[in-house]
Amino acid sequence: MEIFWACLWSFAACAAFCFQFNIRGRTLLLASLGGALGWLVYLLCTPLQNDIVQYFFATVVTAIYSEGMARFAKKPATEFQIIALLPMVPGGGIFYTMEYCVIGNTSMFVRTGLHTLGISGALAIGVLLVSTAVRMIHIARAHRDW
Repeated sequence: MEIFWACLWSFAACAAFCFQFNIRGRTLLLASLGGALGWLVYLLCTPLQNDIVQYFFATVVTAIYSEGMARFAKKPATEFQIIALLPMVPGGGIFYTMEYCVIGNTSMFVRTGLHTLGISGALAIGVLLVSTAVRMIHIARAHRDW
């Protein structure tokens, strides 16, 4: 039941950001569902006991979902991907990294900064892998028809 509530709150947060980005109607529902799906995958990967890997798998799933919904709704995949990634953005890590920097705690600053950088890298690589794979599939289909 705890996973359900976490995914519901993720959905609600994504829906709120949809209004900020002027995403309305069916696209709002689909984009917010991507955020809930990503958070569900993140939580289901908890037994891996490595949050960077959890973020990576969740990002890969949201990127695949975004590419699919982009084709279904005839909208850019970025519109879905940005909203779906919002629950996974390491905002707390960025905040604590800067806090440790300001108070002069160098060891915690470096540790927290590298961990936050790892999460950000996992998000970027997950999106990059799926986006590149989809683009390669489209190129292969285009050349096959020649």
